[in-house]
Amino acid sequence: MCRNIRTLFNFEPPATELEIRDASLQFVRKLSGFAVPSQANRAAFDCAVDEVAASARALIGTLVTAAPPRDRETEAARARERSRARFASAGR
Repeated sequence: MCRNIRTLFNFEPPATELEIRDASLQFVRKLSGFAVPSQANRAAFDCAVDEVAASARALIGTLVTAAPPRDRETEAARARERSRARFASAGR
């Protein structure tokens, strides 16, 4: 579940609201153990996603770095290469 949570800080262009929301949803899913909450838990689940997204937004907005912004395509290519190497060695 949490494999879908990606680093959102220091990218150009900056993380979108949708990316922050998706990461927050994955985090709450992992914590709660629910991919889809029951009707009885829906309000608490949605509230938690909203609160995590607000905290993530605040965190990303206040972090500072001297490093240049990362490029999304370059980072995606690196991740694909790491995956390729990991799964190639697992198949031996």
